[in-house]
Amino acid sequence: MTKSEKNIMIDSLVEKLNNSANIYLTDTSGVSVEKINVLRGKCFKNDIKLQVVKNTLLEKAMERAGKNYSEMYATLTGPVAVMFCDTANAPAKLIKEFRKTSEKPLLKSAFVQESVYIGDNQLDALVSIKSKNEMIGEVISILQSPAKNVISALKSSGGKLAGIVKTLSERAA
Repeated sequence: MTKSEKNIMIDSLVEKLNNSANIYLTDTSGVSVEKINVLRGKCFKNDIKLQVVKNTLLEKAMERAGKNYSEMYATLTGPVAVMFCDTANAPAKLIKEFRKTSEKPLLKSAFVQESVYIGDNQLDALVSIKSKNEMIGEVISILQSPAKNVISALKSSGGKLAGIVKTLSERAA
């Protein structure tokens, strides 16, 4: 690879790093081509971009990007596949699901919501992170709950009140 090709690759990686809210560094070494193709297909369906990169090029791109990835440099050893995505927990869920049939990919590190997670033991914590849409749904349901209670109370007491008025009117007549 010539120097100009490397610079083009680094610029491409910088753009992906700056345009992705979350990145996961994984180890896919030893996974068969067939299984990697299945993983790529699942990534595509979940709007995750998967790319195998050279560690030195990725480190240079991370240095040039607008975020602080310095804690992740130590995990840039051996083969690295990078997952770029906008949904914080999507790659973690995908990795966990994929590992039901394969022992890899292993999570090396992740940059999620401006925080760094190091090591495969962080996978469960990453799976439990709620996405933006999940959080919006929870907030909406919390906001709707008091209104639903008031409407329900008004409907039920309205029926009782009508019954009382009817009984009183029948007694008076």
